Amino acid sequence: MVRRLLPMLAAASLLVAGCSALDAINPFASSGPKMAPLVKFEPTVNLRELWTASVGKAGNYTFTPAVVGNAVYVAARNGTVSKLVDGRAEWSIRAEQELSAGVGADSRLVVVGTAKGDVLAFSAADGQPQWTARVTSEVLAAPAVGRDGVVVKSGDNRVVLLDTASGARKWIYQRSTPSLALRSTAPPVFADRFVFVGFPGGKLVALALENGAPVWEAPVASPKGATELDRVADIVSVPVIDGRMICAVAFQGRVACFDMSQGGSLLWGRDFSSASGLALDNRFLFVTDERGAVHALDRNTGGSVWKQDKLLHRRVSGPAVQRGVVAVADGEGIIHFLSREDGSFVARLKTDGAPVRTPVQTIGSGFLVQTTGGSVSAIEAQ
Repeated sequence: MVRRLLPMLAAASLLVAGCSALDAINPFASSGPKMAPLVKFEPTVNLRELWTASVGKAGNYTFTPAVVGNAVYVAARNGTVSKLVDGRAEWSIRAEQELSAGVGADSRLVVVGTAKGDVLAFSAADGQPQWTARVTSEVLAAPAVGRDGVVVKSGDNRVVLLDTASGARKWIYQRSTPSLALRSTAPPVFADRFVFVGFPGGKLVALALENGAPVWEAPVASPKGATELDRVADIVSVPVIDGRMICAVAFQGRVACFDMSQGGSLLWGRDFSSASGLALDNRFLFVTDERGAVHALDRNTGGSVWKQDKLLHRRVSGPAVQRGVVAVADGEGIIHFLSREDGSFVARLKTDGAPVRTPVQTIGSGFLVQTTGGSVSAIEAQ
């Protein structure tokens, strides 16, 4: 049965033959459209590699670096967890088992997960083990670490809050899951008194930190269509928050922004499909669609500002933006830098050639990328 096959897949993907939309976001698909060739352009922005480091490979899983001040915490499939400062390892340890997700961190705690449902916590200061907890299913999304606890979303779409000191469970939230769903590697997000989590069926849910009760939920997408595949409309990327605004995007659904101060009332929404992610600044919302095109939308209305469609089918990551530059990475480990104003190419950098499955992040004045091959790079666009 398809329902039983889905847990064998990693990342935000489905094993479905002959479905081009799903092939386009499946990093393991052997079929599907060929990557668009790289276009030539004259660079107008100078790149400076701040540092590069090597961590173990990701295998069939997705690992997201955690940026805390000037420290970067990274992990790999073989159990390696490291703290990097300016690209140098302040400490590096090997967990006693292989990992499937990470990293969540703050200034005190570093947390990773395993395919067996174990959650492992280490000291951010020196990497010493702190505690181990168990959740109900494999952990594919990096835990979220905050002053009120560690939030873990497991593969069965249960959300658990663990105590930061002991790993003891404070509360658990669960909801029904449709028979077909994308695998999500997107971690929960803390904001104010809530934890925000995206779910299959296109629901963005605000959970109360105090007890895990759902305070409100916003429909980013409404499943529709004649078949179960048509009705897959899941949120599998991290929502973005700026002030009272929270925005999310669903595969085969919408991109939409909501007012958190008004109980999740809709500010605007438009039909869209993405499993990669989005970024927000003071003027625009940037989002990568399922085919690899990068869009800039007006953050107040959702109106189109520009579209860069020369990266189609290159398995393009979610974007990051700062200092007038938008950065995305692709399935060949290439980082593409675009003009924030019109989406034109301004620079390009190749890493180790391995795919990038997670959104580009910002670190200080630069951008941070981790490939599945284990390369971690910080690059500044000047």
